[in-house]
Amino acid sequence: MTYTRLGDLLVGSGTITQQQLEEALEEQKKSGKRLGTVLVENHIITEKQLIEALMTQLGLDYADLNAMELSPEMAQILPKNIAQKYQVVPVRATRSELYLAMADPLNFIAIEEVSAATHRQVIPMIATEAAVERAVQNLYSNQGTLKAIEDMRRDLAGSGYGASAAPVDGRWKAGTGETDEEAAPTIRLVNSIIERACTENASDIHLEPVGDEMRIRMRIDGSLRQIITVPRELQMSVISRIKIMAQMDITQKQLPQDGRIEMTVRQEPLDLRVSTLPTIYGEKIVIRLLRRSEDISIEGIGLRGENRQRFLDLLDHNADGMLLVVGPTGAGKTSTLYTMIDRKRGEEVNLISLEDPVEYHMDGVCQVQINDRIDLTFANALRSVLRQDPDIIAVGEIRDGDTAEIAMRAALTGHLVLSTVHTTDALSTLDRLLDIGVEPYLLSSALRGIISQRLVRKICPHCKKPYTPAREELELLGLPADGNYTFYRGSGCSECFQTGYRGRTGVFEILTVTPALRKAIHDRSLPDVQAALRASTFRPIREDCIQLVGDGVTTVEEVLHTIGRQDG
Repeated sequence: MTYTRLGDLLVGSGTITQQQLEEALEEQKKSGKRLGTVLVENHIITEKQLIEALMTQLGLDYADLNAMELSPEMAQILPKNIAQKYQVVPVRATRSELYLAMADPLNFIAIEEVSAATHRQVIPMIATEAAVERAVQNLYSNQGTLKAIEDMRRDLAGSGYGASAAPVDGRWKAGTGETDEEAAPTIRLVNSIIERACTENASDIHLEPVGDEMRIRMRIDGSLRQIITVPRELQMSVISRIKIMAQMDITQKQLPQDGRIEMTVRQEPLDLRVSTLPTIYGEKIVIRLLRRSEDISIEGIGLRGENRQRFLDLLDHNADGMLLVVGPTGAGKTSTLYTMIDRKRGEEVNLISLEDPVEYHMDGVCQVQINDRIDLTFANALRSVLRQDPDIIAVGEIRDGDTAEIAMRAALTGHLVLSTVHTTDALSTLDRLLDIGVEPYLLSSALRGIISQRLVRKICPHCKKPYTPAREELELLGLPADGNYTFYRGSGCSECFQTGYRGRTGVFEILTVTPALRKAIHDRSLPDVQAALRASTFRPIREDCIQLVGDGVTTVEEVLHTIGRQDG
């Protein structure tokens, strides 16, 4: 049987030229990627053009997986290993037919294997590659979770869930195929929860005993979303399994504990930070997910335009002094600090970092884990570091006047010091440091710049729609009411939990210490500080936010929620 190839189909429809096809085929040979992926990644066509061409030429229907609620029964019809192998997902079934969402509906080998496995005629439907991948993960993750809960209830009279499992080479594994299916129910349940968190790109997992159940919530794009609930009678098994993995004392239920898990999920290495807290309904567990593959680059943290250049000027043109990253909890300060460390490390540099905790392991950096219980505080560790011939010192956080003063003096003696402070903006950082006891002459002499940041949610690309802003919105942003503007917002879909947002990016204000500002800090004169800022190129964080609204990256509502109605 002769099949039409994707490239011939796209050339025949006029979507691409023969030359573009030949160039894409050459790259496909080198990369091993699917032809459609190569064409989209090289901006020869858009994913929408690819889908429209296939729909027209093949007479296929489009499966909007972001708007579909897939029945858990679909996971019983098609085995997980086939769905993952070919990245296909069943969306509807009858006795004789199976409607199959595919990113590549010309993959006839996949169609034939699905047909043989399900004993049904396969009716292919086209869907986006990202939507298919996410639907496969969620469908089979939910199935695994529900099946594990059923098995745990059935085996409740037994004991020692997960006791036989052990880490491989010091790392726990999830989603490892047959061995995962054969594992004890509690192991499968915990693994499926962590896998789901990875699929949703969650930063934290909350396991909270409430009344007669344990609620599982995940922090996705800064907001907590409820995922599933676990019956109360299974609570202890789940908590014990996590505590075993984190090397905690499973008999201690009255005191908080901290632990760490090294895990591999779908070939991605993860570090999990585990914290327990006793409550009236039992222990609550919060798991922080730290991805080794996270993009800690200038582009990855969201720096752009003028702020990107100011950031590079501060980092590349200062061999000594202090650079601070500031913002409230959860503003992305640690990622920015690691970005700075990553840019400054090298064979010719002795770079030492003091961290609590060490979140990412970096080659070429001497990383020190702070431990208050043995009096290895930031201040004490910093004193010792100064005897280690450092070029650059990164202090995870300045929490007190003692640490601040030592760090400032180190910055004055030829070292470049990088650190973070919990404050709301660049200007309030000066007050905070003076209030905790740093002398004005030290601060004015040592400080080179302050990078203040927040995180704003990005509009979901799957449900993004343009609109003309009302006069009130323009006034809230301080924009002229007579301007011609087009803003965007998300209408809400299953891809973004009906919020209209998916993913986050940083917004910044970068203060470079000028001679006028240095004198104002030395004199501790707020009016002079404000005058120096007005005379400089300082750009408040609100302007960066307004730029993102105009570019269609975020919304007016998100800006107002993040930074309020007033500057700072």
